[in-house]
Amino acid sequence: MKTLPDSLQQAQRNRVALGHFNFSEFTALKAVVAAARELNVPVVVGVSEGERDFLGVRQAAALVNSYRDEFSHPIFLNADHTHSLARAEEAARAGFDMIVFDRSSLPLEENIAETKAAVEAVKSIHPAILVEGEVGYIGTSSEILDKTPEGLALTTPEEARQFVAATRVDLFSPAVGNMHGMLASMVAGNTRKRLDIPRIAAIKQASSAFLTLHGGSGTNDEDFRQGIQAGINMIHINTELRVAWRRSLESSLALKTNDVAPYKLLPPVIDAVKQVVRARLLLFNSTASNRSATAS
Repeated sequence: MKTLPDSLQQAQRNRVALGHFNFSEFTALKAVVAAARELNVPVVVGVSEGERDFLGVRQAAALVNSYRDEFSHPIFLNADHTHSLARAEEAARAGFDMIVFDRSSLPLEENIAETKAAVEAVKSIHPAILVEGEVGYIGTSSEILDKTPEGLALTTPEEARQFVAATRVDLFSPAVGNMHGMLASMVAGNTRKRLDIPRIAAIKQASSAFLTLHGGSGTNDEDFRQGIQAGINMIHINTELRVAWRRSLESSLALKTNDVAPYKLLPPVIDAVKQVVRARLLLFNSTASNRSATAS
């Protein structure tokens, strides 16, 4: 079975992107795995510090490993937005495939110093674990927002070059018009996030790192396509899944007012989340160059 570095290299060669989807309970994970297996594409699932606190660090790893072992499918687990060395080491010891070490709230020099120390510590536990770092500010909450968060700051190519060279991270996450969470107008489909495509291309050239796009929910589809062509290798989707999860659960509860068994109420929820994941995986794996390669 392919490793995560193998999958990233193949995605980069084919100009496609790995889909990354967060989960905080079993139904969302089940939906993600089902969609990835149906389309026969690798997938990354992530748990933030809050999601790990709810699920359990070792329990999240055990769930993902059980699916990977049973189906021999490339499903990779990420410790998303990890803010301390202790939490990074905890995830590394639990068997996670990658860790996002997020100290982007710090000045660049401090961010570099702490991320470099985290890379060294994590690799000393398991050299195969990938570590991602971040520069720029895209907000912090995967939820429905009333307004755009204050203080959003884009990443410059020079910051990317300096950060990647000094820390030796495996992946780099820039701020290029992306944002955590979604505005209510995005949920309604009236507005979309727009990416700075030339900035992505410049950051890719300056850093030569695998690039991750966080805060992908609610982004314009064509911007996703162009962003992948410009150098994005992995895209995070979370809020879109949470919206589908909640809406479907509310509908299921309203339709089945006398049911109390979760296994009767939750199948429509799993299907609703699966459809969102499937649509995103199809988009991320169907760029113009990939369609051409497939046709030939």
